[in-house]
Amino acid sequence: MAGSVFLHGIGELATPLGGSARKGPDMGALRVVPGAGLLAVDGIIRWAGPLGDAPSLPAGVAEIDAGGRAVIPGFVDSHAHFVFAGYRADEFYWRAGGVPYMEIHARGGGIRRSVDATRSATLEELIDLGARRLDTALSLGVTTMEGKSGYGLDLETELRQLEAMRRLSERHPVDIVATYMGPHSVPQEFAGKPSAYVDFCIETVLPIVAGRKLARFADVFCEKGVFELEDSRRFLEAAARAGLALKLHADEIVRIGGAGLAAELKATSADHLLKASIEDIAAMAAAGTVATVLPLTAFSLREPYADARAMIDSGCAVALASDLNPGSCYSQSIPLALALAVLQMRMSPEEALCAATLNGAAALGLADSVGSIEPGKKADFLILDAPSHLHLAYHVGMNQVRSVYKSGTLVHGPK
Repeated sequence: MAGSVFLHGIGELATPLGGSARKGPDMGALRVVPGAGLLAVDGIIRWAGPLGDAPSLPAGVAEIDAGGRAVIPGFVDSHAHFVFAGYRADEFYWRAGGVPYMEIHARGGGIRRSVDATRSATLEELIDLGARRLDTALSLGVTTMEGKSGYGLDLETELRQLEAMRRLSERHPVDIVATYMGPHSVPQEFAGKPSAYVDFCIETVLPIVAGRKLARFADVFCEKGVFELEDSRRFLEAAARAGLALKLHADEIVRIGGAGLAAELKATSADHLLKASIEDIAAMAAAGTVATVLPLTAFSLREPYADARAMIDSGCAVALASDLNPGSCYSQSIPLALALAVLQMRMSPEEALCAATLNGAAALGLADSVGSIEPGKKADFLILDAPSHLHLAYHVGMNQVRSVYKSGTLVHGPK
């Protein structure tokens, strides 16, 4: 799929720079070049800068006029649960009407409902469902996306979810980074026995996931009353021994120190963080753990937003992702996430763009190859239907992506 293209007539090229996460105030330091050009050869960026400095073009390079539009890196959605079956629309409206979670659970709702539906789905059905969501993500400018298991909570379905992601990554333009998240919830078979279920994940599922190289990361829902610190630590340490990098759902509902555990274990990222302490955020900054914020989930649940401003001011690297899932956030609207980051989380438009591109790539361990427009990286970039990156949040919740290029090849939209 690698292509060679010379893009000229760029009204504004806006990108963070670097091969690792941008931290603290550096998140706002974009390279913004008016009147720019971009050269990609065999899927790799060779040059980007003022059009007057453009190099001679190699043979076989297609020339494209951006028509004065802005160009930015492809978005990296670093937290998503997009391979699942079944829907929970009624729960959405129950919750909107003020029905408490435990009552929703008593009505047969909650994650158990998604588990039942996903266990019943065939591999082909999961691939088809996942492909549709990837098509939507691509139309919104996502060129790299994480996918978590965790809607099987058994051996067979967890492997089936991860296998669906593997096959989708082979056939879809969006690059997929798979995460094994067996400890997403305690299944009915282990009701009241979270430690025994973690033992099952460690002893039965992890060795197969690692042996078949079905996932790059392991994740756990580190939360009061679900998987608390001791069980979360045991699972993550076992995952690290098996060769997987680490992520955590941390301090989303109750502050129990999940962010601090992420820092201690030098996890690649800790996500949600609505209730994380400033001390644990500082520890994450020191450890190099990316803080991934998920404003669409807070919006959907009508919860206070994670304090992204304090995280950035503490020197943390902050990423911005969708948290697409069938329960708490059935949305993959990167445009709305960017607007909420600016309007509700007090991020600058430059910080929000960095969080959704380079820092999202860092949250997946990929900042050396994607997430910015600079020589040596994959030519994953977007042409916006707007003159500036400032329109991403300003045009609230509206998709400003006109065309998507993946490895230098047009994969969505007009030339």
